[in-house]
Amino acid sequence: MDGVIVDFQSGIDQLDEKTQKEYEGRLDEVPGIFSLMKPWKGAIETIKELKKYYDIYILSTAPWENPSAWSDKLIWIKKYLEPEMHKRLILSHNKHLNMGDFLIDDRTANGADRFTGKHLHFNTKEFPNWNYIKDFLHAEYIESVIKD
Repeated sequence: MDGVIVDFQSGIDQLDEKTQKEYEGRLDEVPGIFSLMKPWKGAIETIKELKKYYDIYILSTAPWENPSAWSDKLIWIKKYLEPEMHKRLILSHNKHLNMGDFLIDDRTANGADRFTGKHLHFNTKEFPNWNYIKDFLHAEYIESVIKD
């Protein structure tokens, strides 16, 4: 979620200076920070569109030292995505244990580098934004239909 569907910086920007200093280097541990975050530009619209073609789950890691992050992520999904999407939230520190064709992630940590499907490395030269993700996945879908 963070850095892909969710703009992490938008939560930081809403923190007061005292809190930012107190949690410097570990801002993901600020209680309630995940509830403050806004969607990444294009994320919500693209997910809604891709749901027509793909079986989508949200795979995210939540910091162990911030128990509110776990519930905040669930509440965030309920707020910004379709109602049933909250039942498709998977919180794991071992992303490689999940199965699928594609993983959209901005990092290679927490097993993303060992995911058995294709890792679409978000916010990189190849996949800098949601338009690139959407175009790639549309092409993949069309190719799979042609093969069948």
